[in-house]
This record gives sequence, C-alpha cells and structure tokens, in this order.
Amino acid sequence: MISLIDQTVGSIVAQNYKAAEVFDKYSIDFCCQGRTTLDEACRKKNVDVSQLRAELEMALKEPGNQTIDFASWAPDLLCDYIEKTHHRYVLEAIPALDQYLEKVTRVHGERHPELSEVYRLFSEAAQELLHHMKKEELILFPAIRKMVVNRLSGNAFSPPPFGSIQNPIQMMEQEHEFAGSHFQRIAELTGQYNPPADGCTTYRVSFAKLQEFEQDLHRHVHLENNILFPKAIEMERELAIG
Repeated sequence: MISLIDQTVGSIVAQNYKAAEVFDKYSIDFCCQGRTTLDEACRKKNVDVSQLRAELEMALKEPGNQTIDFASWAPDLLCDYIEKTHHRYVLEAIPALDQYLEKVTRVHGERHPELSEVYRLFSEAAQELLHHMKKEELILFPAIRKMVVNRLSGNAFSPPPFGSIQNPIQMMEQEHEFAGSHFQRIAELTGQYNPPADGCTTYRVSFAKLQEFEQDLHRHVHLENNILFPKAIEMERELAIG
C-alpha cells in the first residue's frame, strides 16, 4: 500500500473527500495542483509533513456522514453529475455575484480600492468558466459518453475528430488553472474573504458568496482533474488496444 506521503494530493482527496478540509486549512491546492505528492506540497507550503499526515489520518478515520465515492462512478455518470450540479450552480451564481460585486465596488471602492481588482478578476474567471463549461458540454463530455457506449456495446472504437481525448482534457486543465489562479488572488485581496469592519450587509454577503463559489470550484475541478479525466484517458487507452 502506498503511504500518504508518496500519494498525490489529488488521489488522496479522490479516495476520501474529508481530506479536502485538511488541505484547505493549509492552503494546499488539491485541484489544479492535484498531481503534486503530499511530501512536495508540504515542502512548497513550508508545512510539517508529519503533522499534516497525522491530521489527514485522523480526519479519514472520523465517523460521521460518509462522502460520496465518486471514484467508483462510471465516467458518463460523472459527466451527468458535474453538469447538473456544478455547471448549474455556476450558471445561477454568476449573475447574482456580479450584481453584488458591482454594487460594493461602486459604493465602497473609494475606501477599499482592492474591490475593483476583485471585481475584475471575478468577471474574467466567470466569463472563462462559461465558455469552458460550454466546451465540456458540447465537445468533451459527449466524446466521453460515446466511449462508454462503445465499451458497453463492444463496437469498434473510432477516435473523435479532435484526435485523442487528451487534447481537450489538456485544454480544460489549463482553463481550470486560469480560474483557480484568479480565485487564489481574490482570496488574498479579500483577506480570505473577511469583510472589513465598515462593510455593509451586501459587502459581507458578497464575500460569503465569493467564498462559496471558490469552494464549489474546488470540488468541481477536483472531480474532473483527479477522477473524470484520468478515467477517460484510461478508457480511451483500453478501447484503442481493443
């Protein structure tokens, strides 16, 4: 059995999502940087690996509600879940957040000039995510679903028009990094989403909604980068071998 230290942070969370809370505590990115080993991640963040490993082992043993075992799901089911859960959330959350941020930037921007940068970063990330999700829904996910049908039916495998499934996956991962880096900067500018003492109710709600959006983004990207995409690449390899 591979020790925790030698596993990637993405694979640890893929096995049990309770690990995500521990990684969040130390600002360790298990989504876009999910291929980093636990040992490497600790060195980058200057975290005591023995302490982190102990906290992980404790968290993974804690009783309570079991997290969904997404790693056992078929790729087409993962596509359906991501679309109906995370894509839908993003579509609904963006307009409301845009209104909140526009208002607080207009009202409080003079005293808190960082709000303009927060609003700009969110707007860029939001537009990128909208285009990103459309490409997944129209190109990548249908190709994955077609591979599942081929595997179940035993039909001959014909590569998609864009070549290997790894081509759109690589693009999706790059776009994940774009959105992830934007929200990392937003978290820094907002002091980890802590509103100032003079912040009004809308100010506080805006920061709470931004943090909720980032947390959903982490779960969304984790499901794709660490579970769905590796499954799709392996399925294509098996189908190509015949």
